[in-house]
Amino acid sequence: MEIHESGEDYLETILMLENRMGYVRAIDIATEMGYSKPTISIAMRRLRESGYIDVDQRRDIHLTPTGREVAERIYERHILLTDMLMSIGVDRETATHEACKIEHDISADTFSKIRDLYEKYKKPDKSEESKA
Repeated sequence: MEIHESGEDYLETILMLENRMGYVRAIDIATEMGYSKPTISIAMRRLRESGYIDVDQRRDIHLTPTGREVAERIYERHILLTDMLMSIGVDRETATHEACKIEHDISADTFSKIRDLYEKYKKPDKSEESKA
C-alpha cells in the first residue's frame, strides 16, 4: 500500500495529536494543519479506505497498526532531522520546515545511516570521555 507525502503528514499529525490530547477528531486535524474541515474529511475517508485509520462511533480517529507504523516512522525522522539541523545552527522554524521536506523523500537506508551517525555524534564513546 503506497502512501503519498500528504497522507504521511496526516498520519503524523494524528499521532502527534493523539500523544498530546489522547484522542483525535477531524476538527483537531483541521485546526492543527490549517486546512478546512471538508479537506480533512476527504483525506480521512481516503486514509480509512486504504486501511491507515479507523473512525469509531464517537467519530474519534484511530491509527490502525499500519497507519501507526507509517506515522511513527515519519515522526521519528521529523524529530531527528529537526534536531540535527538545529544542532548545526539552523533556526527552529527553518529546521522544522526543512525536516518536513526531507522526511518524506529520504530512503530508509539513508535515514538509518544518518541516525547512526547522529547518535554517534550526540553520544560520545565512554572510553573517549574517560581519556579527557
